[in-house]
Amino acid sequence: MVIVEKRKIADIPALHIVKNHLKDEIAPLILFVHGFGSAKEHNLHYAYLYAEEGFRVVLPEADYHGEREKDLDELEMDFKFWDIVVNEIKEIQVIKDELIGEGLVDKTRIGIAGTSMGGIVTLGALTQYPWIKTAVSLMGSPYYEEFCRGQIEELKRHDIELPFSEAELEEKYAELRKYDLSIQPETLNGRPLFFWHGEKDKMVPFKYTHEFYQEIKPLYKGKEENLSFIADTRADHKVTREGLLASVEWFKKHL
Repeated sequence: MVIVEKRKIADIPALHIVKNHLKDEIAPLILFVHGFGSAKEHNLHYAYLYAEEGFRVVLPEADYHGEREKDLDELEMDFKFWDIVVNEIKEIQVIKDELIGEGLVDKTRIGIAGTSMGGIVTLGALTQYPWIKTAVSLMGSPYYEEFCRGQIEELKRHDIELPFSEAELEEKYAELRKYDLSIQPETLNGRPLFFWHGEKDKMVPFKYTHEFYQEIKPLYKGKEENLSFIADTRADHKVTREGLLASVEWFKKHL
């Protein structure tokens, strides 16, 4: 039986999903990060299928979302996007350490996954944490600085007043470079990485993520089975059941 437990891990709201008989045992861990404007509960179908395979799954609540909502309007949330991403990267380290301290995690078998913003978090986390054994990016992008600059230009085109000075924006871009996988792909170090992306996605453009995949292929020479990309020709910004099941198979094989 799979159980769903609502708890706080190091004061971070999360859902903990695991088979009942593994609840207090050491098990491989999957951290799954939700998308922008979503919440941890919206990804329970992923967690259930992962847990069925014997993984301990934690769905953290990103800042300003779900239980951590702070009553910001849509534009205020948009301005917080990259703060939320960076904060989430930092918090998955905190969650991982807390669970290891509780004696619940096989520290050699930790994976991370996420949809949309969660996929972006996943790719950024790979630049920071060599303890991530394998990762799944569903509609994510590794291009932190470039993506952020594009968002700012789009806001300017719509004559939206920005709450940042140009100097503050440059500071933000500089901070994001630290997590930008597109400029430090060597940090992957051959670790298993799976992408799923719909070719009709207008929220997180397919083209750039697929180009990155093509660019890193040489880094996986001799380890080709550790890199995969499913491009769905019909899908937009919504993961299909095929993508969901492929992510399950990926973790079964690589975690």
